[in-house]
Amino acid sequence: MIGASRIQWSSKSLGKSPGLNMVPLMDVFTILLFFLLINSTSSDVMEPPKTVKLPASYVESKPRETVAVMVTEDEILVQGESVASTAEVLETTESEIEAVMVRLLEQQNRVIGISERTVSDSAEVTVLAHKTIPFEILKKVMSSCTRAGYEKISLAVIQKSSQPK
Repeated sequence: MIGASRIQWSSKSLGKSPGLNMVPLMDVFTILLFFLLINSTSSDVMEPPKTVKLPASYVESKPRETVAVMVTEDEILVQGESVASTAEVLETTESEIEAVMVRLLEQQNRVIGISERTVSDSAEVTVLAHKTIPFEILKKVMSSCTRAGYEKISLAVIQKSSQPK
């Protein structure tokens, strides 16, 4: 009884009926909405850059989030940062590319968020190579990846619609 009289007294003294303040609740829902929108944008399809024309093939499994090594007609990039030119790599007689190994080892130590932690903890790398790149360059890139500790190498391709029978 005392609680009911207090509510009546406070509503009379303020000049309005007691109600629920919706502003904090709307703030919480807005933050939750932004959180869900940001974290739900991950897709199963990896979009190659326009400078890389991937070969077409039949795909057995979906791509995973891994460290990306791109080989364009002009340069080799690790996670979007240029490390060497393809012309220099083609001219060298070494079986590995030192700059690629160094950048991959740096990538394992540089972690910013949870998704990058997953990427750097996995010993997997995806090579996106232009379809006209000589196999000699790809062999050096893959050898550099394994020397840097990335044991599983996937080659990115454009998925063909259906497999022939």
